[in-house]
Amino acid sequence: MESTGLPLPRHFIILLLLQMVAPSSEHFTVTGLQGQILAPLGGVAELSCQLSPPQSAEHMEIRWFRDRYTQPVHLYKNGKDLYGETISRYVERTELLKGAIQEGKVTLRIFNVSVDDDGQYHCFFRDGDFYEEAIKEVKVTATSLEVQIHVHPPNIRGLLVECNSRGWFPQPQMEWRNSKGGVIPTTSESHSQDVDKLFNMKIALLLTQSSRENITCYLRNPVTGQEERTSIVLSDQLFPWNSIWIMILSTILVLLLFFVMVPSVDLHFRLKDQQKGARCSSQSSVHSRVCTRDYQPVTRCTDCLCKRRSPLVMGAAIILSSLCILISLILYLHYKSRVPVSDPHFQLDAILLEDLTMVLCVLTVFITMFISFIYFRFRGFLQS
Repeated sequence: MESTGLPLPRHFIILLLLQMVAPSSEHFTVTGLQGQILAPLGGVAELSCQLSPPQSAEHMEIRWFRDRYTQPVHLYKNGKDLYGETISRYVERTELLKGAIQEGKVTLRIFNVSVDDDGQYHCFFRDGDFYEEAIKEVKVTATSLEVQIHVHPPNIRGLLVECNSRGWFPQPQMEWRNSKGGVIPTTSESHSQDVDKLFNMKIALLLTQSSRENITCYLRNPVTGQEERTSIVLSDQLFPWNSIWIMILSTILVLLLFFVMVPSVDLHFRLKDQQKGARCSSQSSVHSRVCTRDYQPVTRCTDCLCKRRSPLVMGAAIILSSLCILISLILYLHYKSRVPVSDPHFQLDAILLEDLTMVLCVLTVFITMFISFIYFRFRGFLQS
C-alpha cells in the first residue's frame, strides 16, 4: 500500500516554520495615548492605553489600579466587568470603554472627579502568564472665582489688608502686586484644607504709610496656569495715625510748654528782679566794702554758671528730656516683638498697644508737670 502523506520529518519542519511566521499574541507592550491628564474637580477624567502591536484584548485581564494591585479601580476579566472587587470609593464611578478593544485600545472613564482621584494609575494587561502595564497620571484642578479683600480698621501699627480665597487645588501661588506689576513683600501667608481637601488661602499685608497706587491680590493655579485677581485702591483717609501722631505730640508739647515754661519764666523774672535789687544795695555800700549775701563779682565763669542754671534753660531741658523719654518708650513698644500679623489676636494686640501708648503719654505729661512744679517751687523758695 502506497503512502500519500508527507514524510514525518518534513511535517515537523513545516509546523516549525508556521510557528515562526505567525505572530505571537503573548508578547506586547502597553503605551499610554496621552500625557498628563488634567481633570476638573467634579468633572470627568478619561485615561486611555493601547497594546502594541495592536491585537485583541477581549480575552485578556485588564486591570486599572492605584498603589496596590489587589485594590483595583476597575477590573475586566473573562470578558466581563467585575465590579465586586473594585475599591469602595470607585464603585459606580468608573466605566471601561471597550469600543476599540479588538485593536487593543481601552479607555477608563472616571465620573465626578474628586481631589482623592489625583495621582498615578496603572493600566495592566495580562494574557496567560505574560503581562505588561503603563502608568498614567491624573492632575485634578480646581480654581476659585471668589477672591475677597478685607480691610481691617486702621490701628497704631498700620493698616492691615487681608486677601482670602477658598476652593483651590493644588495649592496656588499667591502674592500682592502693585499697579506696575511688581511684587509687594507679604507680611504673612497661611493656608488650610477643608474636608474636601481643597486649599483655603489667606495672605496679609500691613501697610504703614499711605499709597495712592492700587494693590492687587494675585492667585495662580500652578497646573493649569489659570489666574484670578482682585484689586483695591486705598484712600489716604485710611491712614489717620500719621495725623493722630502729629496731634498727640503737638498737644503734649503745648501742655509741657504751658505747665513747665510758665513757672520757669516767672521764676526767671523774679530772680532777675532780686539780682537788680542786690546790685543796687551793693552799690550804696561800696565805700564800706561790705558785700551782701546775694552780691558776687560778675566774672565769665559765674556768668556761664548762671546761664546754665537759668530757669529758662532748666525748663527747656525738662521738656526735651521728657519728649525724648516718651518717644523712646513709644518706639520701643511699637517695634518690639509682638503678636504676628497672622495671629488671630493681632487686632486685639494693636488695640492694647494704642491704650498703652495713650496711658504712657498721659503719665509722662503728668509726671513732667509734677516734677517741674516741685523743682521751680523749691528753687523759688530757696532763692527768696
